[in-house]
Amino acid sequence: MQPISHQSNKWFVIGIASIFLFSAILRFWQLGRFNTLVFDEVYYAKFANNYLTQTEFFNAHPPLSQYIIAIGIWIGSHLPFGQEIVNNETGSTLAAWSYRWVNALTGSFIPLVVGAIAYKLTHRWSYSLIATLLMALDGLFLVESRYALNNIYLVIFGLLAHLCLIVALQNNQLKQKKWLVLSGIFFGASTAIKWNGLGFLLGIYLLWILVWIIKFFIQQKKYEYTSAWQNLTRINLIQLILNLFIIPIITYSLLWIPHIILNPKYGFLEMQEQIFSYHQRIGSGADIHPYCAQWFTWPLMMRPVVYFYKNTGLLDKPEPSLATLYSDIISPQLNPIIFDVHAMGNPILWWFSTWGILLLILMLFNRVWHWEKNRQARRKKIKLNHLFKFPPPSEMWLLLYLVINWLSNFMPWSRVSRCTFLYHYMGALVFAILGFSWCLDRWLNSQQASLRIMGVTMIFIVLFAFVFWMPIYLGLPLSPQNWQFRMWFRSWI
Repeated sequence: MQPISHQSNKWFVIGIASIFLFSAILRFWQLGRFNTLVFDEVYYAKFANNYLTQTEFFNAHPPLSQYIIAIGIWIGSHLPFGQEIVNNETGSTLAAWSYRWVNALTGSFIPLVVGAIAYKLTHRWSYSLIATLLMALDGLFLVESRYALNNIYLVIFGLLAHLCLIVALQNNQLKQKKWLVLSGIFFGASTAIKWNGLGFLLGIYLLWILVWIIKFFIQQKKYEYTSAWQNLTRINLIQLILNLFIIPIITYSLLWIPHIILNPKYGFLEMQEQIFSYHQRIGSGADIHPYCAQWFTWPLMMRPVVYFYKNTGLLDKPEPSLATLYSDIISPQLNPIIFDVHAMGNPILWWFSTWGILLLILMLFNRVWHWEKNRQARRKKIKLNHLFKFPPPSEMWLLLYLVINWLSNFMPWSRVSRCTFLYHYMGALVFAILGFSWCLDRWLNSQQASLRIMGVTMIFIVLFAFVFWMPIYLGLPLSPQNWQFRMWFRSWI
């Protein structure tokens, strides 16, 4: 554990606050830039408005994200500013920022929640700061935060559930109960965004089982681990079922009530059957959607999604969604101009994170191999040295937590036959970034200058990549040449 001095704590707080401010500014800057419905806003913004206008509709996903967006619309519509530029595409006259601002606010907090998880697991301020920074430098999370979409809510509720569980495991029994209940509520809320929110819960189930297996087969008095996850054995089967099974189900069920009241055609169970059938009927491949991406291509970011694209050189007349930009930006001297919002991650960060999580998996395999070798040596009464040299025992549980949750949010997609998209990887990506952040933290705190230099260099490369691709995250005007310069692979177009 790395103690935090008063001075270190001061700079830690300043660093975290600066990253949050940076993250929020990027998400709120010109939030109504494209005065239209972008990508799946044609569903979620419309559905949210339907709740306000009491209009019946069918939704192929659980309703919680649309409730949240609807609340944002109601608040935004009653504010005395931001009403100058409006559209009618949701079925009501609304300013685009009114159905986007809650997403922007929510997305701004995701790096902080990731940093909080990193700190609670290790009590290392450097690890927490690195994880917070890297999450703020991802392009896909930035894009998803700037539009009325639902993936941001799925991720933040899943992460809050994990954070509450970690806090529960580090508290006494009385406080533990409260945090466990809150964790269960957040797990239910994540599932009430999309069913793949269950990946966050699956990771905890698998970790709980693994902890009990380790406790049963290994004499842990000989190997002390300083991690919250070892305390999972304090949660018995009854507590697990109550807090992390029944409470999520109750939460999920209750959140359907407003939707069922407005749309009484299907009851609660019938609605689940309808959703399942709907997704079963969706095929896969380019003929279904041009941006379908197979699950195993996500870690390498081989097929991003274009959310918005306009080439002014191909337009015969001004585009309504760009009306506010024509007078300020678009002129005969600058034509043609491309406005593109690419739902793609920071490529360098994704590739480094994929390498990082695979490195953690190799470390764990190496750890198991050493343990088995040591066990056999003890049987033969042979003394072996340095079998547990790396990773240190106190950090083995962190690696298990990251790897298991990455796999839990990633591998189930291998069984999904419908068209899937890059944004389905967002839940798993968080744990890959946490894994890469752990590697960077080790290097930056290493006594070897070469490792410290490598860690600093990687952070600056990720930062440079974020700035380089920022125009297609924010939809900034680009010449065709500059746009093509950022399309490194044909599959990105």
